[in-house]
Amino acid sequence: MPLAISGPGWGLLAVIYFILLVALGFTSLRKGHWIMFIIGIFMPLFWIIGAVMPPVQRD
Repeated sequence: MPLAISGPGWGLLAVIYFILLVALGFTSLRKGHWIMFIIGIFMPLFWIIGAVMPPVQRD
C-alpha cells in the first residue's frame, strides 16, 4: 500500500526545505564562499557545497 502525504504534510516539508537551504546558504557565506552563495540563489546545490567546504584562508 503506497503512502500518501496530505496538503499540510507537503507544506511542512516545504518549510523544512526552505529553512535548511537558508541555513546552508548563510553557512557558506560565513565560511567566505560568497560566490557559492550567489550562485546558490539560483541553484541551491551550491549552498550545500559551500557549506561543507573548508573556510577560506585569508592571509
